[in-house]
Amino acid sequence: VSKRLKMRYVAAYLLAALGGNGNPSAEDIKAILSSVGVGIEEDKLAFVMKELKGKSINDVIASGAGKLASVPAGGAAVASSGGAAAAEEAAPVEEEKAASDSEEESDDDMGFSLFD
Repeated sequence: VSKRLKMRYVAAYLLAALGGNGNPSAEDIKAILSSVGVGIEEDKLAFVMKELKGKSINDVIASGAGKLASVPAGGAAVASSGGAAAAEEAAPVEEEKAASDSEEESDDDMGFSLFD
């Protein structure tokens, strides 16, 4: 099975639920998948239907969000906030450097131009 198709049954179930079908059946999932030319593996569809049977789609999503909340992802947030502070501190230094560069450039020609 292609990596792109691993979640096809769950995606079709969610699509049916978002379309107003509060309790999609296996036949509903088959109809959705076959309408876009995606093949169906009965054993995998049966597993998904068994896992979602009698559950509210909102509860399933909330449960999944709770599981994702436990995944550590704090490193990126800390680095980005520290990077912003460093960038603010570095800005005045760059401005001073730019001002001194323009003074040096005006002194470089020493009063005459190559084309004079």
